[in-house]
Amino acid sequence: MKQILVDVKRCLGCKSCEIACAVGHSVTKILFTAIVETHKPRKRVFVEQGNGLNFPVQCRHCEEPACVQACMAGALKKDAETGVVIHDADRCVGCWMCVMTCPFGALGQDKQGKVAVKCDRCSETGDPQCVKACPTKAIMYLPVDDFSKNRRVSYLTNIFYQEEGK
Repeated sequence: MKQILVDVKRCLGCKSCEIACAVGHSVTKILFTAIVETHKPRKRVFVEQGNGLNFPVQCRHCEEPACVQACMAGALKKDAETGVVIHDADRCVGCWMCVMTCPFGALGQDKQGKVAVKCDRCSETGDPQCVKACPTKAIMYLPVDDFSKNRRVSYLTNIFYQEEGK
């Protein structure tokens, strides 16, 4: 199983991931035609800024997702095989309970369609569009084992450089 890993030190805040996400979820899949579509495509990743860092926020597909438990309409469910939290827009009633209960603020609102929107890891196109679009590789899509290894290496590297005063 793969997870999305974000290295906030690499993120420039360019929002290429946001644009790629919206275009990837558009009807035409082309930037210049997507912006004039009747139903505007919605991004499912949001670049936030704080403490001098930029960081992309998207659904983390939690082990026990609060959004799934809060959804009265049954529009959200967790796929047992992939671990991805799936949103069925046809069942969504637009109550926003999932948006309010997500501890990461990762769900958005499509007010035009009156439904919640969330990262689906671009399940229809393969690898997530945000990963493909990131010019600095701040967003990576890795197997869980590689994810853990990268976190350990990053953490230990930070400790080393802090101790060395570099």
